[in-house]
This record gives sequence, structure tokens and C-alpha cells, in this order.
Amino acid sequence: MKKSIFLAAALALCTVSAGFAQKINGAGATFPYPIYSKWFSEFSSQHPGVQINYQSIGSGGGIRQVTAGTVDFGASDGPMSDAQLKDSKIKLLHIPTVLGAVVPIYNLPGVKTELKFSPDVLADIYLGKISNWSDARIAKDNPGVSLPNSEIYVVHRSDGSGTTYIFTDYLSKVSSDWANSVGKNSAIPWPKGIGAKGNEGIAGMVRQMPGTIGYVELIYALQNKIPFGDIKNAAGVWVRGSTEGVTAAAASMKSMPADFRVSITNAPGKDAYPISSFTWLLIPVKSQDAAKGKAIKDFLEWILDQGQSEVSALYYAPLPKAVADKAKAAIGQIQ
Repeated sequence: MKKSIFLAAALALCTVSAGFAQKINGAGATFPYPIYSKWFSEFSSQHPGVQINYQSIGSGGGIRQVTAGTVDFGASDGPMSDAQLKDSKIKLLHIPTVLGAVVPIYNLPGVKTELKFSPDVLADIYLGKISNWSDARIAKDNPGVSLPNSEIYVVHRSDGSGTTYIFTDYLSKVSSDWANSVGKNSAIPWPKGIGAKGNEGIAGMVRQMPGTIGYVELIYALQNKIPFGDIKNAAGVWVRGSTEGVTAAAASMKSMPADFRVSITNAPGKDAYPISSFTWLLIPVKSQDAAKGKAIKDFLEWILDQGQSEVSALYYAPLPKAVADKAKAAIGQIQ
């Protein structure tokens, strides 16, 4: 009887404690979701008084929700523009968390060799100027590969996406036709193609549909066992998406701006992977709840310290130490 009373009391205490857990809600990028999901779970298990809920809805949705004040933080792979920051009801900080690579994935049954894509070829596939897998320009990049005489089905994001921002930022740097006709943004008027939601959606569609090409963060290609192509970088070297290539791209950065909004696509250097990027958490300077503000600061300090050691296992690259140190200083502004 006493044992039953004790168990009932313990259960009631756990229920009460859970009820008083500090609940923090965030939303945004799918690009870093695998590492964010791991971080949120681990931090909450180490800090039972904090529960972090995150909706992986795309960078565009994350920006909309955090600027409207409907979530406690947002997440984006494309930095907010000056206009977006000015229009926001809330003063926000961009806190870099990790680096990753966007890779061109494809589904070509029978082609076992890993394909190569020159920057202009990749741009012209997405512009619709190259529409067949046997096109002479693709063949030139891939000598000796038997390419099928079949249509290229372009897959792109249907939602506002930081991964799209990274991809189109890169294409705008390597193709004047792309820059002048489409440009860079998290949501663009795609010249052609089929839309899919999230990195998960593009990976799923390419995996299921022969003849397709898409773009995703590296981990989505590796986890789904989808082939992805090498790209010729700014130094003229064919490079494959990897954490080492992303680290090399970040190392080329001369200095980090005070607000952390920076692009490292098409970075110089023979080892640099050209479609690399930081990703950011969008943090209100002044939280609506002081306790939440403290919990968010604690979480940011944790990911900038302990969390960085875990990113390579999920095929992301850790922040350069100088950037992590600068970010730690910046979070001192959070109230």
C-alpha cells in the first residue's frame, strides 16, 4: 500500500514538473533539421525544465513566424534582407549554428558513374536550356558515361526555402543568364520544373521518379542513398559535396560581418565546395518572457560549445572557432 502511494506521488510530481517545463517554440529551415532535432532532444534531456518544439517548415515560414512573434525563434539558411529586418515587429539577431552543403541529386537508372556538372550546365538545366540527359554539354563533363536519351525532369522547392536561397545565390554568381532572369531568393519564379516541399520532399520525389534532378542538403542525399554530382569550383577543380569542402569554403572568408549575414557560395580555393553556406537561428533580442530568454541563451551557448562536436556525424561542418567565439559574444545581447 505504501509502495503504491509512493509511486502515485512520484508520478504526480513528474506530471507537475512536466507541466511547469519551459516550452520554447521555433520554426523554419529544413536544411539543418537533422542536427537541430538531435540538439533539441539532447538539450531537453540534459535540462529537464526546458522543452523545445521545432516545426521544420522551411526558412520562409520560419522568417514569417518569428517576425510576427508567433514563435520564440526562427531558423533560416538564407539571411534576412535589410527590408525584412526593417519590417519585422521584433528586433532579431542572426546566430550562425553550423555549415552545410547543397548537392545536385539525380535519378538515372543504369548510370553507375557519379556525374559531374559544370556551373553553367547546372544553371542551364534549371533555366530549361538543357532538357535532355544526352545533351552534348552534359556529355562533355562526363566523358565515357553512357547517358540516356531522355528528358530531364527538374525538381525544385515549392515552399519558401533557405536551401533554395543558397542554390540560387550560387547560380546567380556563376551564370549571368540566371542572375539577370531569375536571381536569388528563398522563393523564385522557377523557369520550369516540379515543386516539392522541404528537403524531404525533393529527396523523396527524386528517389521515386527516374530522370529527375533536384538539390538538397548533403545529409538528405546520403541518408536516402541518392546519387549526387560533383561540381567544378571557382578554382576549376571538380569537388564533391563534403564537410571538408564546406570547411574549406568557410576558411576562405576574409572576415565575418558583425551581424553574421554572409555568403560563402562559389568560394575561392581548390578544396572549397562551391554550394556551401552557414545556417542561422533568428533570435529576438528581447524575449516576451525573461525565463524563456534565459533558456534560449543557455541553449545557444550549449550548441556553440558542446553541440559543435556532434555535427560531423550528420555530415555538417562545425563553425570556425573564431565565428563561434564571436557568436557567443553576440548572444550576450539577448534579454
